[in-house]
Amino acid sequence: MKMQYKMLGAAAVLALVPLSAVHAQGVIKIGEINSYKAQPAFLEPYKKGMELAVEEINAAGGVNGKKLELIVRDDNANPGEAVRAAEELVSREKVDVLTGSFLSHIGLALTDFAKQKKFFFLAAEPLTDKIVWQNGNRYTFRLRASTYMQVAMLVPEAAAMKKKRWAVVYPNYEYGQSAAASFKTLLKAAQPDVEFVAEQAPPLGRVDSGSVVQALADAKPDAIFNVLFGADLSKFVREGNTRGLFQGREVVSMLTGEPEYLDPLKEETPNGWLVTGYPWYGIQTPEHKAFFLAYHGKYKDYPRLGSVVGYSAIKSLAEGMKKAKSTDTEKMIAAFRGLKVSTPFGPVVYRTQDQQSTMGAFVGRTKNEGGKGVMVDYRYADGTKFQPTDAEVKKLRPADANN
Repeated sequence: MKMQYKMLGAAAVLALVPLSAVHAQGVIKIGEINSYKAQPAFLEPYKKGMELAVEEINAAGGVNGKKLELIVRDDNANPGEAVRAAEELVSREKVDVLTGSFLSHIGLALTDFAKQKKFFFLAAEPLTDKIVWQNGNRYTFRLRASTYMQVAMLVPEAAAMKKKRWAVVYPNYEYGQSAAASFKTLLKAAQPDVEFVAEQAPPLGRVDSGSVVQALADAKPDAIFNVLFGADLSKFVREGNTRGLFQGREVVSMLTGEPEYLDPLKEETPNGWLVTGYPWYGIQTPEHKAFFLAYHGKYKDYPRLGSVVGYSAIKSLAEGMKKAKSTDTEKMIAAFRGLKVSTPFGPVVYRTQDQQSTMGAFVGRTKNEGGKGVMVDYRYADGTKFQPTDAEVKKLRPADANN
């Protein structure tokens, strides 16, 4: 009998402890899915950026009284594996939110998963416009400037070149197709007499640089729009330099100014390409200086663009959770619409129109500076200035996406 009383007493005491106090002792689990093995140049710094943000937030007391915990999965650059990882994170690991993805077709797969499962998803890096437009849904937000936005940043200067005959080269998957289509549409609108005389679309990661460069040279374009990145870009640049493809031709190139892709070019870096990128060595804003010092202090290395994206994704989630006072999906959606977040690039806002952040990108020219590639004559292009009108967005986005 005494034992029963003791047990009842313990149960009564436990019942008196508020549930909020029990929950406060727990953690907020962030499920993150990415192509770490397939795209290490971008994603290793990206993961470091995430970990730095988690460390800073937890050192300051966490979010809503709880510490953040990252649970990371590799998708092996496969949409099916990404969805299986998401299912495991949600069902077994009981994560509170999902984030991540790099490759656009994987971002789209996770966007659809979020819709089907009614689960909050922040697409950190994938660039295809479909994530927030054609395939957009109320559960998915996106951080990085999209293909449309980055192309729109490049087109005014591309049109000012007054080159009539253009060639286009891009990796043949969602991101490359999206970027090429946006470039052709926007350049044609800015320069109606433009002609596209060649188009090369090699498979991602398997570019036959010799045949691609020869096909572009045979078309005798006045200028080239390039969307290749990573190892494909290095092969393309090497072969193009060898065959003189870039001599006397303007080249407009997405992402090439990012240190992930510019640094490996070294002495092969071409001069004068118009690019989007990240000149970490010259950004003097207070926000970026603080980020640089923290990142360098922790890793004894300079940040890459992936570092900024990973860091800003976690900071965004934390700000959303604070505003929502919860990790509940519906409350997170409400909190993220119009959410303002401080990033190393300055403040960004998640637009209510399409759930796309206003994070911008740097636009400048490449320069081979003593055998090292750098960006020069660069400027920050604020993402707020490179979006379609609200009326156009409304036509692009499903009618139920904002409900």
